[in-house]
Amino acid sequence: MIQELIVTTQNANGVPHLAPMGVHIHGDEIHILPFRPSTTLANLLETKTAVLNYCDDVRIFAGCLTGRRDWTLNGLVLNGALAHSEIELVRIEDDETRPMLICKILNTINHAPFMGFNRAQFAVLEAAILVSRLKMLPLEKIDSEIAYLKIGLDKTAGERELEAWLWLMDTIEMFKMENLK
Repeated sequence: MIQELIVTTQNANGVPHLAPMGVHIHGDEIHILPFRPSTTLANLLETKTAVLNYCDDVRIFAGCLTGRRDWTLNGLVLNGALAHSEIELVRIEDDETRPMLICKILNTINHAPFMGFNRAQFAVLEAAILVSRLKMLPLEKIDSEIAYLKIGLDKTAGERELEAWLWLMDTIEMFKMENLK
C-alpha cells in the first residue's frame, strides 16, 4: 500500500525540509523511494531519521511542489498533522535513480481524527503528483489528466482545495511557457 504524506527531514545542522511523498507500507516496514538527487535522500542518509506527517490539508502538498514550504513545524512534526510517525533508516537497497530506504517506525502519535478526503482533495493530490513529474511525462498526458481531475474539483472544492489547485495550475503553465520557447 502507498500512503501520500509529508516527509520531514533535517540535515546535520538541523535545517528542516518538507517533501510530499508516497511511501510504501510493507507490514512493519516503511519504504521510501526518493529520486536522486533530492534533499530528502541526502538528509535521511545523513541523519538516519525522518517524520511522516499524515495530513488532510492539501495546500501543504501543493505548496511544497510550488515553492511554498513555510509551514509551521514543532521539531519535525507538521503543525496541523492529524498524526505523525517518527522513523529510523534501517537499510538501503541502492539504485542509481531511486534507492529504496527501508525504515522502521519508532513512534506514532494521533493528534486528530481523519474524516476522509473529498473528491477535490483527491484531485489536488493527483495533480500534485503530476506536477512532481512534469519533466517525465508528456504534456498531453498531464493536460488530459488535469481535465479529468477538474471535474471532481469543480463539484466538491472548498477554499483550501481551490487555492492549492491554482498554485499547481500556475506551476504547470509556467513549465509550459518555459518549455515552449
